Amino acid sequence: MGRRRSIHLPGFGHANPIPAASRIGPYLFSGVLTGRDPHTREMPPGLDAQCANVFTHVRSLMSAAGGSLDDIVKMTFWLADYRDRDALNRQWVEMFPDADDRPARQAMAATLDGGCLVQCDLVAVLETDSP
Repeated sequence: MGRRRSIHLPGFGHANPIPAASRIGPYLFSGVLTGRDPHTREMPPGLDAQCANVFTHVRSLMSAAGGSLDDIVKMTFWLADYRDRDALNRQWVEMFPDADDRPARQAMAATLDGGCLVQCDLVAVLETDSP
């Protein structure tokens, strides 16, 4: 096994042969996390449900990688309507309630397919070099 470790999530996968994230030492970089339901694997029609699922995937990813939400340094979000951030902000404040202890965040407009209304990726620096 090389020094890079792929992180896979139950209930989440890509159509292409790529992991949910990749880790080298304490550094974790995710691929795109979507709003697909982790149980049914269906894409719900609304932004609220998709944002909730994205944040569920974030929690699962951090756990699978051996880290915690406190290790996230930056998250980038792509939104079909980037001005519609209410659902995103509700999940954000729930996950990171302390305004003085939040990762950096960027939101951008995107043309998304398959009914997807939101996607994100993240960068984290984990406490230890191995899970």
